[in-house]
Amino acid sequence: MPLRVAVQMDPLEQINISGDSTFAIMLGAQARGHTLYHYLAEDLTYQDGRLYAGAHEVSLQPVPGDHFKLGEFKILDLGKDVDVVLMRQDPPFDLGYITATHLLERIQHETLVVNDPGAVRNSPEKVWVLDFARYMPPTMITRSIGAAKHFAAEHGEVVIKPLHGNAGKAVFKIGRDGANLAPLMELFNATYREPHVLQGFLPEVSDGDKRIVLIDGEVAGAINRRPAKGDIRSNLAAGGTAEATELTETEQEICDALGPELKRRGLLFVGIDVIGGRWLTEINITSPTGIVAIDKFNGTDTSGRIWDAIEAKLEDRRTA
Repeated sequence: MPLRVAVQMDPLEQINISGDSTFAIMLGAQARGHTLYHYLAEDLTYQDGRLYAGAHEVSLQPVPGDHFKLGEFKILDLGKDVDVVLMRQDPPFDLGYITATHLLERIQHETLVVNDPGAVRNSPEKVWVLDFARYMPPTMITRSIGAAKHFAAEHGEVVIKPLHGNAGKAVFKIGRDGANLAPLMELFNATYREPHVLQGFLPEVSDGDKRIVLIDGEVAGAINRRPAKGDIRSNLAAGGTAEATELTETEQEICDALGPELKRRGLLFVGIDVIGGRWLTEINITSPTGIVAIDKFNGTDTSGRIWDAIEAKLEDRRTA
């Protein structure tokens, strides 16, 4: 059955369609005959118990530079006028992002929101992962320069990164001599109000950082992202390159541990990052990426699998 799908994301003209997961998901919806609407998070308006968004109907084509056409502008009642809302705007995970989750929660009894907005808000990517600390490298979350120095002295080489960062931005490696740790902590403290993440450096990252995608708690595929020469960041947005891969026994164990909780929380599309075949570093739920590269190397249709899961959930709602 054709669906009405509202996509809350960033401006369409800014995306790189060659690797953008949201664009791939939207193309998959269009191929199934679903109607697509596009709006920004800042376009949400709440009034008298209803949640609205100023949106354009949109059609897509995989042509760089000419990849979308906006149709009629409409004020959508997101509880009545659409079947699904995809919350796909990129971080920063700030008060604007959090406010959008609060507003979208108010329509969940009428419209399916993916991922579940309350779960997104209550499961920050670099914080919720601490529930699975048994699979993680040594990790500290702090604003204390003294605590950071002790951590670095204990673990030697460390990595420091923003708690709510994304796409490999502002990730720094600190050598065994600890040089620049204090100045970087001072800079982070001046820039961010929240604490910061320090982790023991994993030399295995030179062989890649595996992105594993789970759909409704089940593994849908994976790629290995190898850092560019002279860089520790393997994110594709930061210059990393993708290559085919398979899961190790420990990686499958991690996915088996995560799967039931992802499903319970309504986190339908999730990407986790694993280094060295065994070290879980992040659980990405706000706007996970990687499906274009996964499908390229594995010959899969991850977008189709996402829509299968969404359509199954809608059918469950109808028959409940």
